[in-house]
Amino acid sequence: MIRRFGDPKVQNQTYIHRPGVYAVLVLGDSVLLTFQAEPLPEVQLPGGGIDAGESPLAALHREVFEETGWSIARPRRLGAFRRFAFMPDYDMWAEKLCHIYLARPIRPHGPPREKGHTPIWTHRSKAASMLENDGDRHFVNQLFR
Repeated sequence: MIRRFGDPKVQNQTYIHRPGVYAVLVLGDSVLLTFQAEPLPEVQLPGGGIDAGESPLAALHREVFEETGWSIARPRRLGAFRRFAFMPDYDMWAEKLCHIYLARPIRPHGPPREKGHTPIWTHRSKAASMLENDGDRHFVNQLFR
């Protein structure tokens, strides 16, 4: 069973299965996160949904690039978690299956291509406390404990 973080499932609510990939991006003692301004301002692990026909690793590279402007190397899967959430930017209720990877940011290519995202570098000791969702925090804490 894949562990659930966050709010429980809302009774009588239909959820769309939404697989996604997210990265803990470590360079030395620093971690690269992303600040998403809308629909709600929050700091997140860079990542997002896997498009139809796309492999998880291709989605990981694409999402990190779109949200941070960085390319990555050596992704290694750490695990996965589920969360039930309303996604206001898509106007849908989703059962998100979040696959978490550890990767190394290797080169910036410019600003993020996805509007509303700002890359944030922070010390690894502060990264977990900055993250909005419990699942992201769990994996960062596990990695740096």
